[in-house]
Amino acid sequence: MSMTDTIADYLTRIRNAAQAKHTKVDVPASNVKKQMTKILKEYGYINNYLLIDDKQSGLIRIYLKYDSEGDSIITGIKRVSSPGLRRYVNSKNIPRVYNNLGIAILSTPKGVISDRDARKLKVGGEVVCYVW
Repeated sequence: MSMTDTIADYLTRIRNAAQAKHTKVDVPASNVKKQMTKILKEYGYINNYLLIDDKQSGLIRIYLKYDSEGDSIITGIKRVSSPGLRRYVNSKNIPRVYNNLGIAILSTPKGVISDRDARKLKVGGEVVCYVW
């Protein structure tokens, strides 16, 4: 059985693991998912991640982050663009997630980057997801 939306699967695994209070979650690796995980680490939404070679595409082990009360740092994660309906924005219309309390991850000609980096580089692209 082939999966049509691997990014949605990636986001769902993270969302479900955070709601179940797991310390880590394994997701199948791809270059886009590696870049998205790097952005989540850079903005402090996860503790760390580890790339695991399993003789196939590989795995990304994501270590989730919680606050002092045990609540997940990732309170919401939402897929925006899907294979059936792509959402593109130009550099002037890049969305702000919760008044810049969250981030939008975009796939641009400069690579997979956050909304803040896209504004600095003045580049638009496909809005992959929102994280807050």
